[in-house]
Amino acid sequence: MKAAVALVRSKAVVLVCGLIAIIIVLLPFHAFLTVWAASNFGHYTLFRLWKEFLVAFCGLVVIGWFFTDTKVRRGIFKTKLAWLIMAYAALDLILALIDYQTHKVSLKAVAYGVLDDLRFLAFFIICWAAGIKSHTLNRQWEKLILWPAAIVVAFGLLQMSVLPANVLSHFGYGPHTIMPFQTINNNPHYIRILSTLRGSDPLGAYLILPIAVLAVLLISYPKSWNWLKVLFLIGAAAVLYGSYSRGAWIGAVLAVVLVAVIGLNKQGLAKFKTPLMIIGVIILVLIIGAFAALGTSKRFQNIVFHTQSNSAAPVSSDAAHLSALKTSIKQVLNQPFGDGPGTSGPASVYNHDAPARITEDYFLEVGEESGWIGLILFVAINLYVGLLLWQRRRSPFALALLAAFIGLSFVNLLTLEWTDDTMTYIFWGLAGLGIAVAPEKDQLQRSKADQRLLTNVALARKKTS
Repeated sequence: MKAAVALVRSKAVVLVCGLIAIIIVLLPFHAFLTVWAASNFGHYTLFRLWKEFLVAFCGLVVIGWFFTDTKVRRGIFKTKLAWLIMAYAALDLILALIDYQTHKVSLKAVAYGVLDDLRFLAFFIICWAAGIKSHTLNRQWEKLILWPAAIVVAFGLLQMSVLPANVLSHFGYGPHTIMPFQTINNNPHYIRILSTLRGSDPLGAYLILPIAVLAVLLISYPKSWNWLKVLFLIGAAAVLYGSYSRGAWIGAVLAVVLVAVIGLNKQGLAKFKTPLMIIGVIILVLIIGAFAALGTSKRFQNIVFHTQSNSAAPVSSDAAHLSALKTSIKQVLNQPFGDGPGTSGPASVYNHDAPARITEDYFLEVGEESGWIGLILFVAINLYVGLLLWQRRRSPFALALLAAFIGLSFVNLLTLEWTDDTMTYIFWGLAGLGIAVAPEKDQLQRSKADQRLLTNVALARKKTS
């Protein structure tokens, strides 16, 4: 009987890890696959929820582990991070219930809002638990990230070079699903590619992760250096440029700079910091000079500032962003307790009891929905995850996640990328796997403690004999 139970438990671990791998590998193609499937069979919303069904199943298994596995339970609930997440989730659910009961938000909007707010944190804990149970996925992290990214980059390069702009319209893309391409300020001469993601900004945000991984492998671990990875990095940077996502450009730069600084220290090259700083200043001066020289160029205005003097768009994207940010800041300051899930962000589109509100900043969206307390809890969660990844930075996996986290956090100050199911599931799922492994220092201390215990046991046996 015990053998049968042990077999079922081991199969459950393999199944959960397999489903997590499927989710992470397929999500970069989620938009493409769901639109294509819906164009043939209908039921677009149902197809979009495929990963939520898998996450719900994995969640039920993980809840069982909490009751039956002391290692998983202690590994998660002994940390303050788990309690911060539970407090944030409880606050979100309480506000959702109150606002729905008081008819402040419609049922579809509140359900969508709760899903947007909590699904990635739930997946984070699921992957955290799975990482504690098994290190299989941690050993395959490069493949989980880079293989799907290679397909995304390859298709993006084809979109930039040989494929027509509306190629995705042959797979069901259109006004009722996802537009096959985007433009800068309604100017058809400046096409923003999507690759297999649901938009240009999500594509740019997604590419920060593989760029961070490749930077880690090429800078911090020179033994893994090869031309294929260099070409991959160049291709990813080219597709990132083709997305014209300025926030993602800056986020990618922040990620690579962090990797470079940590990598130089690790390789004992800190003595080159001064020359590198001088080179950095020179590059900065050249960039400023380029801005001054090209500031009147129409192409430069469109690519960098997403506007020009004779733009076809009535309001520039920068002006729209700034207006939305000002409105959101006022809303957060005037509503310290928040308006509840579904009242802000993409979910608010389904709120028939009030007009939609788009913040252009994910943190401000949290503040609008969950108030000051919710915003503080969410920021604390982010800081704690960053701290745990920093403690594990000797691992290339954790270092890549930390660098990508810095870049993506910046992007979320300008967009709502944490509401994009592709990026949230991929990053937060990988982050759960990354922190499941103890820091190298803790592992060393544990191995020494185990060795001392074995030595003491051996000595005790000798004395008794």
